[in-house]
Amino acid sequence: MKAIIQHECGNTNVLLYTEMERPKISKNEVLIKVAFTSVNYADIKNRLGNKGKVTFPLMLGLDAAGTIEESSVHSSFVKGDRVIAFPKNGSYAEYVIANEELVFKIPDTLSFEQAAAMPTVSILSYILIHEIGMVKKQDTIVVHSAAGGVGSMLIQVAKLLGVQKIIGTIGDLEKGDYVKRLGADIICTYETFTEQVLNHTNNEGANVIFDSVAGNVTNKSLDCLALYGTLVQFGNSSGKAGVFKTSDVHSSCRNIKGFSLGTTRNYDPGRLAPVAKKLLGLFNSKQLTLPIAQVFHLKEAAEAHKLVESRNYRGKVLIKI
Repeated sequence: MKAIIQHECGNTNVLLYTEMERPKISKNEVLIKVAFTSVNYADIKNRLGNKGKVTFPLMLGLDAAGTIEESSVHSSFVKGDRVIAFPKNGSYAEYVIANEELVFKIPDTLSFEQAAAMPTVSILSYILIHEIGMVKKQDTIVVHSAAGGVGSMLIQVAKLLGVQKIIGTIGDLEKGDYVKRLGADIICTYETFTEQVLNHTNNEGANVIFDSVAGNVTNKSLDCLALYGTLVQFGNSSGKAGVFKTSDVHSSCRNIKGFSLGTTRNYDPGRLAPVAKKLLGLFNSKQLTLPIAQVFHLKEAAEAHKLVESRNYRGKVLIKI
């Protein structure tokens, strides 16, 4: 089968389009013929070696959409089932293996493109809004990196919930119209959001702030987080750690909560099935949608990475297998 692998960490030239053996399934696993996979920012960090120790050869990719090619005895899946999945060892390949707990059937009326855009960003966003942030309709929330894949979904999930005021931060104001069309009420830059949040909340601050940037953005977020508010930290795309003191939280009764979809896939995969089922229904009924920024062929994975790194896109970048 064709696949993209790397034997070292580095720039996009380490991504090699090559031939390799089709993987073999074990008990409680399925083999999936991939139609599309998506490019997530975690892929960039993994390629660069910014997420800790890696084993080579390395295949990137967190999620995939395709059809079941082979399943175990007594499996609930059969050949031909249309699915989304979180594969076991990457997804930049014609065939991938996934544990059955991390495979979810998709409706016949949902396109593979839209299905491939949703697994990581939509499941993560739904859990962040409903379970971690515990957002309420009357809340004012801030979504950092609002034009990215997760930001796009956070805004839509919050809008569907009926959240009173959604503030999105972006690095490029040219993306403002796109973020407003998704449902954001107010658009800010990273330089001005603290002042604008306070201005739009009568100096009370936001009830929940979703931070995937970290670094200085975390510190500035605490400057506009309301009493009893929650800062939800789920990434550090800036490459720098956010810093806070215990005195930032105890006297103000504020919370800082962390969440990782990767950790949850590894240690509590059963938590994802009901969320996936709910979201697949919302996507199928078009109550939620995720714009496709661009689709690349598998052999163009390096170009897909360059686009994601440039941040000059809106929505989701896909790779067609």
